[in-house]
Amino acid sequence: MLAMDANDNAGNLIHLGALRFFASWLAPTRVHHQPDRFHMTQALIELSDLGFSWPGHPPLLDIPAFRLERGETLFLKGPSGSGKTTLLGLLGGVQKPDRGSIRLLGQELTQLSAGARDHFRVDHTGYIFQQFNLLPFLSVRENVELPCHFSKLRAERAKQRHGSVDKAAATLLAHLGLKDENILGRRADSLSIGQQQRVAAARALIGQPELVIADEPTSALDYDARENFIRLLFAECREAGSSLLFVSHDQSLAPLFDHNLSLAELNRAATPSEV
Repeated sequence: MLAMDANDNAGNLIHLGALRFFASWLAPTRVHHQPDRFHMTQALIELSDLGFSWPGHPPLLDIPAFRLERGETLFLKGPSGSGKTTLLGLLGGVQKPDRGSIRLLGQELTQLSAGARDHFRVDHTGYIFQQFNLLPFLSVRENVELPCHFSKLRAERAKQRHGSVDKAAATLLAHLGLKDENILGRRADSLSIGQQQRVAAARALIGQPELVIADEPTSALDYDARENFIRLLFAECREAGSSLLFVSHDQSLAPLFDHNLSLAELNRAATPSEV
């Protein structure tokens, strides 16, 4: 259960908007068919002839083809204003493209209803936000376990791998460098930036989603701290069998990844300054 201090009721009301925003990525689910994560041979993500524009504006994305393989770590360079946030929203099924195909685990997202896309996303995608988006009125443990409250599949995976969702949360946090058990009960808003980052990563990884998307999660850290965090993230993604799509404007991190691409090179709608 998500426990909240009665004295924090006013603060809780203030942060209901944050909960609703996070719930747009994590929605209650009842999935009737699950892709086989071990026996399918297609890429994890396949985009084809993808086009998107906001109403009244010129095309923002025009991507002829893109693939992310299973188990791959990919660095995608995307400066501010390049359409990277929109692309991540399309990959998560938050938005639908004007045209083209988006396949995740063999499922064509454009053919699903908004509710079905929400269901599919929460089961199969973990997201590390740039500002982490931890819910400040929840404890560290409650933040990490939040995806398992919305996804029965991820809760079951966490139990199968670790014995319980609680143990899964504690183990992930320990592997990411938060080994003090006392931290589990602390409110998220009492943490340092580095601690918040690790809690956000644990939340994304719990329940072994096939895809982990990280949107500028290291922008507030110095280089040594960034590299250390990325190597911890790699280790946990390998352990969980997750692919990692890491979006950043910091090209110095690119050599750490299996592959690196520039969104401007993929996107035919990119402006000359972006290329």
